[in-house]
Amino acid sequence: MILSGDIGGTLTRLAFFEVADRRLRLVARKIYPSGEYAGLTELVTRFATEYGHRADCAAFGVPGPVREGYAKITNLPWLVDATELARALRLPETALINDLEANAHGLAALGPDDFAVLNEGLPDATGNAAVISAGTGLGEAGLYWDGTRYRPFASEGGHADFAPRDNLEMELLRYLLARYGHVSHERILSGPGLHNLYLFLRDTGRGKESSGIAEAMRMQDPPMVISQAALEGKCSLCVKALDLFVSIYGAEAGNLALKIMATGGIYVGGGIAPGIVKKLQEARFMEAFTAKGRMQQLLESIPVRVILNPDTPLLGAALYAARRASLIPDDFGSVTE
Repeated sequence: MILSGDIGGTLTRLAFFEVADRRLRLVARKIYPSGEYAGLTELVTRFATEYGHRADCAAFGVPGPVREGYAKITNLPWLVDATELARALRLPETALINDLEANAHGLAALGPDDFAVLNEGLPDATGNAAVISAGTGLGEAGLYWDGTRYRPFASEGGHADFAPRDNLEMELLRYLLARYGHVSHERILSGPGLHNLYLFLRDTGRGKESSGIAEAMRMQDPPMVISQAALEGKCSLCVKALDLFVSIYGAEAGNLALKIMATGGIYVGGGIAPGIVKKLQEARFMEAFTAKGRMQQLLESIPVRVILNPDTPLLGAALYAARRASLIPDDFGSVTE
């Protein structure tokens, strides 16, 4: 039995899997509000007790850097200790990996219906690949192609400096510098980041806030209100905020593609992308993705897909745990084209 977890600043997903016919079979899964618990050990113990299963191996994808079995969770006041988790689960060891690294591992368990295409790219594209995921924060990871299979690796690229492309974005940078001191891409490409864009456009006179939207944001999650109103065309300020978000998202995805030389594909994951797929499939995202001067032709050749399956990080953590425990062969699965 494989225990895996996808830990987020807002929600934590836990699952038990079995391996059957070279596929992962879901046995049990539950979603918990992260902020209502003191730490991951408490949650994992509760989940195992609720379902009465004993894990043979376990791995957890966590937001933030993992150093020697420890992780201080980004956007959540948790310190996760792999040794403590192993003790609670009565296992010799547990594995902690970055959540985007887990997402990258999970690509091997997906099929064609788990993706929405933004750019077909070259047929039979090969080479490195990368994942970029906006949600509570912004995560980025790479997949190194070794000639046989993909080998995912973590990064903290979402915290790299935001680089404006035009006068509007230069003004945005100055606006956010005044608020935060350091402006990473995560300050823009995340749920809170979408709210930052809305406030910037409102405060600089580029749109008038309606009383209905202001009231809705007091009662509900502001990014959700903004994106929903934008998709429904109910608020011009929200439309402008989401359009700017999509453009900067495309630009940063293109930056990541260049840095990783991701000719094998870019995968757009996270909680935000599946809800705004139609907006991402408009020209704005790919125009920003490919607008890299002399590298435009290269970027036009790269496949770009949105990950629609919300369980991808869970699947990835399970695959990672199963490989470490030798429950599956090293070449189990491949990234779906």
